[in-house]
Parts: sequence; C-alpha cells; structure tokens
Amino acid sequence: MKIVEVKNLCKNYGKGTTLVKALDDVSFDVEEGEFVAIVGASGSGKSTLLHILGAVDHPTKGQVIIGGTDVYKQKEDDLAIFRRRKVGLIYQFYNLIPILNVKENITLPILLDGKKVDTNYLDELIDILGLKKRVNHLPNELSGGEQQRVSIGRALMSHPDLILADEPTGNLDSKASKEIIDLLKLSNQKYHQTIIMITHDYNLALNTDRIITIKDGKIIKDEEVKHEHTK
Repeated sequence: MKIVEVKNLCKNYGKGTTLVKALDDVSFDVEEGEFVAIVGASGSGKSTLLHILGAVDHPTKGQVIIGGTDVYKQKEDDLAIFRRRKVGLIYQFYNLIPILNVKENITLPILLDGKKVDTNYLDELIDILGLKKRVNHLPNELSGGEQQRVSIGRALMSHPDLILADEPTGNLDSKASKEIIDLLKLSNQKYHQTIIMITHDYNLALNTDRIITIKDGKIIKDEEVKHEHTK
C-alpha cells in the first residue's frame, strides 16, 4: 500500500533572472513500511523536498499525499494538526526542549495533542532506545547520541504514518551514527514504521531498502538496495 505519493512536485525561489528551481517536477511513491534514503550533494534539493514532505514548506506546484490525505489541500490549522499527528521529524541538531527531561521531550507531541500517553508503549520505547537510566535528565546532561535517541523516541511516540529523518547522524561520531542507524532500522522492522531519511552519505544510505538520488532538483536515480538478509 502506498503511504506517500509525490506528484510533479516543483519548488521555485525568486523569479525572472534570479529564478532557482529547487525541485523540478519530482514524482515518486513510498510503500507502507519502506525505509527510503534520499541522497544528494548540498544544494541538490533534498532538504527542500524533506521540508515539503513534512508540511513545513509549501510547494510551488504539485501534490503530496500522505496516508491518503492530500497535504496541501488542507487549511493551515488542519495542516498543523496533520504535521503533529501524521509526520515524525528527526533533525540533525535534535531540536529538544532544553527545560524538559527525556520522558517529557518524548511525550511532548502526545501532550500537545491533548491525548493520554500510552505508558506501556513509552516504557517499551525508552527501553529500546537505551534511555532507562536517563529519563529524568535534561538535554544538556546527555551526549549527542543520547539526544538523538530522544529525538527518535519523540518521532515514534505518536505512531506517525511517516518519519522524516534529516541528516540524523550528521552531528555524531561514527559509533553514535551506527547506533542511530541501527535504531532506525529496528523501528522500521519492529513497528513497520515508514521512514524517509535525507543524507549526503551514500554508505549510510546503503542501510535502507531503497535509494533515491537527487541532483539539481531532479531525481536522477531510484534503486533498490540488495541486502544479504532481507526483512
């Protein structure tokens, strides 16, 4: 089942002689439970694509359909609710709330939505993320890898249709990077979570099911990754 449909997506900045086509007629689908990497050099359009998929930035034209919802046909208020409930975002620089502890940061999307926290699921996530002994710590008391694990927990907490990971290991050393990729793979396999990860690192992308390569705002390659051990 298709969970993401991107149709003829364009994003322009400026006009006339200063016109820049950040995205130029981009189309692709993502199946439910797929782990997809979008790779490209700086300035290729991959971050613009991520922001549009995450309903953070509007396209110039084209469609984004997530979980059957035509994202940009919604009003702004509905768009904010959609973003909170249906899309989990993992950022390179974590974006944790400094005055909230680990547990509070992870549960924040649920509380903002006025919903009751599923404590069993929360405990399971904290255990899987290896944060059991850190639940009452503030972000500045955690390592970079631990902060990113909190960010992953926050993204998973609301069972979103889609998780978008923006260079999730870009700020980490190689050991922490491997831990984060392993956690993303685990959430993909254990919870059948659909993930789109933006990265400039092709070797990192080889951990996913499929690699979409973008250059100058266009998709130039879309290939499946062959793994020795399939899911």
